[in-house]
Amino acid sequence: VTPVAFTGSYRNIILNNPRKRNALSLAMLQSLREDLLHDVKSKELRVIVISAEGPVFCSGHDLKELSSEDDVKHHSQVFEICAEVMTLIQKLPVPVIAKVNGLATAAGCQLVASCDIAVASEKSQFATPGVNIGLFCSTPAVALGRSLPRKVALEMLFTGEPLSAQEALMHGLISKVVPEDKLEEETMKISHKICESSKSVLALGKATFYRQIAQDLDTAYKLTTQVMVDNLTLRDGQEGIEAFIQKRKPVWSH
Repeated sequence: VTPVAFTGSYRNIILNNPRKRNALSLAMLQSLREDLLHDVKSKELRVIVISAEGPVFCSGHDLKELSSEDDVKHHSQVFEICAEVMTLIQKLPVPVIAKVNGLATAAGCQLVASCDIAVASEKSQFATPGVNIGLFCSTPAVALGRSLPRKVALEMLFTGEPLSAQEALMHGLISKVVPEDKLEEETMKISHKICESSKSVLALGKATFYRQIAQDLDTAYKLTTQVMVDNLTLRDGQEGIEAFIQKRKPVWSH
């Protein structure tokens, strides 16, 4: 499947510093934030895919930036922008897919856990090995603890031992595992399917999902009941129902 076949468009953000194992340096994080936000309200933009060059998807923070040569202010800046990028992913109005082909460790594993969907090749591995170098992966633990069962997350955090792609799939860190030569095809298949839906409906649904998941059951139902009513007031909400009744394909306005 090629981007030409899309009814909308997707943005492929590529982590492209394989010599440094695609470390999330301050410059890399700033660039990632800029790329995620670029023209995000465009009607044409429907999906964002985050992939990487080289055998390591992302090794996490650049440890040279976290040495005592830099001051506390610099360290704070690195972790603050990292948290901003991770939370931004879930605030964007379009789905964000991690396309993982290789090792994702520490904040790199956090990045995968923060994406809406993650597709990985069979050779991919996921780890939070900070404990082994005396820097516990406390910020990655936020995303891991919300994606994985607690005891699985804590074993990863306490031991630093990696999960295989199949283990990551079994525990819910990623969505799908495919052979390496099928990774692009499977990611594009999901992206293509997303592009068939209304952007405004997906934006409402994504925002609501992350809001309700943090609520208790009664509050979540109260919130989503109102959102269903709001969804019906959208032009595409009415168009979808009319198209279904009339047995035709919907024409979205987005």
